Amino acid sequence: MNVEKLIAAFRIASGDVAEPNFWSDEQVMDWLSEAQNEACVRGRLLHEDARPEVCRITLVAGQFSYALHKSLYEITHLRLQPIAGGPSRPIVLKSREWLDAEMPDWRESTRPACMAIQRDTSLRLVGAFASDDVLHLEGYRLPLKALASEADKPEIHEAHHEHLVEWALHKAFSVPDAETIDPARAKAAEQEFTRYFGPMPDADLRRSTRQDIEHRNVPFIL
Repeated sequence: MNVEKLIAAFRIASGDVAEPNFWSDEQVMDWLSEAQNEACVRGRLLHEDARPEVCRITLVAGQFSYALHKSLYEITHLRLQPIAGGPSRPIVLKSREWLDAEMPDWRESTRPACMAIQRDTSLRLVGAFASDDVLHLEGYRLPLKALASEADKPEIHEAHHEHLVEWALHKAFSVPDAETIDPARAKAAEQEFTRYFGPMPDADLRRSTRQDIEHRNVPFIL
């Protein structure tokens, strides 16, 4: 379904079919775009392992922190490909707390990089590497662009498209307007959206997917 059809579905579901409409097409389009972002995080719908702009970082010796692509929110796989050749080696995500406890000298480590810390929008490598070594990433991401025209289609699978309308209904009936605000309908629409895509993980849960949180010694071989 494209945005035009999704807006039409919203008009029918909300009863906002007579002109002038209570909610503009631009408002509904923004809500549908927000809905797709919500759905991607809740349902982990878009996994990226190919696009170079998302999945490839060329390293610079001595620079340990690198910005992640703005769409990438959860890394599922990391490996470092040495410019000198040879096999790539895995990079394991660890928390700063784990490193402080198990490897207190990690900030000054000269051992070959085999660990990293994922922060909200960046990655911090631990250990040594050469300029032009390449870091390959895979992970879950948001859509690469917002819905901006009636001809646009959501990037997620078409089977999910109609359920984006529930989020738009939730947002519409939550607008503080005496004529349209309806907390009961807003809540019901949000619950249906959550039933289909799942709850939004909180910051602690998302953080736990980015690091090793096991409280034990984990041996590794360099």
